[in-house]
Amino acid sequence: MAAVEISRLVVNYGEKIAVNGLDFTAPEGEITALLGPNGAGKTSTIEVACGLRTASRGSVKLFGQDPQAPGIRGQMGVMLQTGGLYPTARPLEWLTYLAKLYPNPQDPGTLLSAVGIDPGIRTQTRRLSGGEQQRVKLAAALLPRATLLFLDEPTAGLDALTRRNLLDLLRQQRHDGVAIILTTHLLADVEDLADSITVMAKGKVAMRGTLAELTGTRDAISFGAPAALTLADLSEKLPDGYVANETAPGKYVITGKPTPEIMLIITTWCSNIGVMASELSVGNTSLEQLLIDASIEITP
Repeated sequence: MAAVEISRLVVNYGEKIAVNGLDFTAPEGEITALLGPNGAGKTSTIEVACGLRTASRGSVKLFGQDPQAPGIRGQMGVMLQTGGLYPTARPLEWLTYLAKLYPNPQDPGTLLSAVGIDPGIRTQTRRLSGGEQQRVKLAAALLPRATLLFLDEPTAGLDALTRRNLLDLLRQQRHDGVAIILTTHLLADVEDLADSITVMAKGKVAMRGTLAELTGTRDAISFGAPAALTLADLSEKLPDGYVANETAPGKYVITGKPTPEIMLIITTWCSNIGVMASELSVGNTSLEQLLIDASIEITP
């Protein structure tokens, strides 16, 4: 059984469509990364899945049940990008209060220690650093011994050592059979953790697969050159099936199988217009480039 199964999800805010017919599945015991640019619809999707927002259309099932079904919330841990802390409470006070809401919570002090927060700290949560607040929020998400975790930017603002320790903690959760839905802009986290990746853009799924499938099966040639070059002439010279895009200012990608002939077309075109191609690379596409391409290529 899937931990999360979303079918044809639509979320509207007035006339704005935030999520547009999304299909998404997250298996039990795996870490599923939900990625995309700002405004792609990730947070709206998570909020509906958590039961915090009502879908305009479509269905969401958690372990085969409605998110509002009795008992489901007790199986779920949630760490949203904003909120989740009581500003004047101290960390142990806040987690001790939250623990009373669950039938079989973990020990708050032990959890705080696990995320690198001294349980005896007397600082109010509003006065903690951004990284410390993130750790307290993660500890709160782990309190209910959840079988499903929704984590939005869990390592944002963390130093390198703390980040490494928290990634190890999430790996342990996966090992224990917990399903984790991870949304983040820190792609190193995805590369370190994710069993599968779903990329959203403009409320839709742009692509999905494992990291190896997404980055290893896509042929591309990339190069740097002055920004805003007119690509019509280059596109005319490329064979059918090849696509030229400026994916970021001064960053160009030719999507298609790299061959000596294609390389010659690119370099000859650059020479003819009097520019020097720099950082010419052939082969697998980076995850970062995939996200850039997805945000450009998908149609509303």
